Amino acid sequence: MTPVAAIPPPPAAAGRAAAIRAKARALGFDAVGFARAELGPEARARLAAFLAAGQHGEMGWLAERSAERADPRALWPEAVSVIALGLSYAPDGDPLAALRRHTCGNISVYARNRDYHDLVKGLLKHLAQFIVARFGAEVKVFVDTAPVMEKPLAQAAGLGWQGKHTNLVSRRHGSWLLLGEIYTTLALPEDPRHADRCGSCTRCLAACPTDAFPAPYRLDATRCISYLTIEHRGPIPAELRPAIGNRIYGCDDCLAVCPWNRFAAAGRQAKLQARDDLAAPALAELAALDDAGFRARFAGSPIKRIGRNRFVRNVLVAIGNSGTPALAPAAARLCGDADPVVAEAARWAVSRLAAG
Repeated sequence: MTPVAAIPPPPAAAGRAAAIRAKARALGFDAVGFARAELGPEARARLAAFLAAGQHGEMGWLAERSAERADPRALWPEAVSVIALGLSYAPDGDPLAALRRHTCGNISVYARNRDYHDLVKGLLKHLAQFIVARFGAEVKVFVDTAPVMEKPLAQAAGLGWQGKHTNLVSRRHGSWLLLGEIYTTLALPEDPRHADRCGSCTRCLAACPTDAFPAPYRLDATRCISYLTIEHRGPIPAELRPAIGNRIYGCDDCLAVCPWNRFAAAGRQAKLQARDDLAAPALAELAALDDAGFRARFAGSPIKRIGRNRFVRNVLVAIGNSGTPALAPAAARLCGDADPVVAEAARWAVSRLAAG
């Protein structure tokens, strides 16, 4: 009788990690790390304090599933390890250049092309399929929209540390990493955590136009331009509008001034490189968009999810801040817009331009 070949034992945990890391790099990820499927008391306490202070604003989903967010095993009890992945979107030029062009809008670097959620999730699914096929483990993939504390998990996995602006900072990629996670039942060795290397630097805190940082490592989202232009649905508070300048979708100021960015090479993903028409789009042209025009222009973009009305509201605030009377007609045409928030922003812009 021909002997049956023995089934080789599963590779050691270190071998598993090496294989997963190599596959992730081959897929295009720029940073890969491994951590236990748990979060320490500091991360949980920071989330609880943030919510208790109401600094999450209208982002009710942060509070609704806070227990799952604070504990990976509350979201998935079978999870053993977390694989944290980072994809660089570092720009190849000055990310704040458009701020100096007052008749144009400034769009956050990550949103100047394709929606990164789709791109990162696609890569995560490929990596997850590899893990299932190779090791027979169960997996779940997450990008941003799930109740996952991405930045603390990435820090635990050694991808970097949470800087004073609360975002992840990497020694190799600066503040320009998009994050995704794979929860898995596979046991993997933990990567060493990075030490906090912010030192005495406070450039990110000083750079914030709206003073959204009440203290280092604390963010009041209700004052953050990214929150105000993306998550906030109603009128932008009048007292904060002048500080928004021409930022029409998100804000990169605190990220862009981080000294660690000097080590970051430009991101390699072509789908994240800025489209010509989104690098510094003309405000008058954007103000003229109706719903169909908005959807056509931003198909496949993360900007599409906020809808025409919220986006045009942002554009009108930028027009009001432009100091360019020639833009007044573009705002005046919207003073009677069907959306009351748009109409109010248009009237504010016209009044501000008239006041000089």
